[in-house]
Amino acid sequence: MRLTTKGRFAVTAVLDVALHGARSPVTLAAISVRQNISLSYLEQLFGKLRRCGLVESVRGPGGGYNLAKPLSQVSVADIIFAVDEPIDATRCGGRGNCQHEQEHCMTHDLWTGLTAHIFKFMDSVTLEQLVVSHQNKFNRRAREQPPIAVQDLSAIREPTLI
Repeated sequence: MRLTTKGRFAVTAVLDVALHGARSPVTLAAISVRQNISLSYLEQLFGKLRRCGLVESVRGPGGGYNLAKPLSQVSVADIIFAVDEPIDATRCGGRGNCQHEQEHCMTHDLWTGLTAHIFKFMDSVTLEQLVVSHQNKFNRRAREQPPIAVQDLSAIREPTLI
C-alpha cells in the first residue's frame, strides 16, 4: 500500500493551515509557496476538504482558509478520506475477488488486516499532535543552533586614504 501524492499533499496543506492560521485565514498562494505544491492542485484539494467540513473559506481581502474544527478533532484519516484517497492494501479494493475475479487470494486476509492497522494508526494521529510535534522539532533545532559569533572588530583596520 502506498499513499499517493494527493493524500500527502492534503495532509501537508491542512497542517500548514493549522500552523499558520491562528491569526488570519491562510491563502492557497502562501501554502503553495511554503510547501511547493501547485496552486491549481491545492484548489482541487481544498474544494474537497471544504465539502467534507474540514476547512472553511473566507472571502474578500485578507481571505483564505481556516480549519473548521478544533485540531484535536481532525485525524490524518479524516483528511485522506476527504480527498478521496483510499486506505487499502488489497489489490481488489477490499471486494475479496482477488483470484480470477471469483475468490479471495491466499493472502487477502493479511492485506485486509494491514489495511485495518494503517487506518487505525492514521485515525489515531490528530492535527493537534502533528502541530505539537512540528513545534517541538522547530524549538529543538533553534536551541541546538550555535550562537552567532560576534567578530572582534578591533582587528579590522580602517582603509588609509591617500
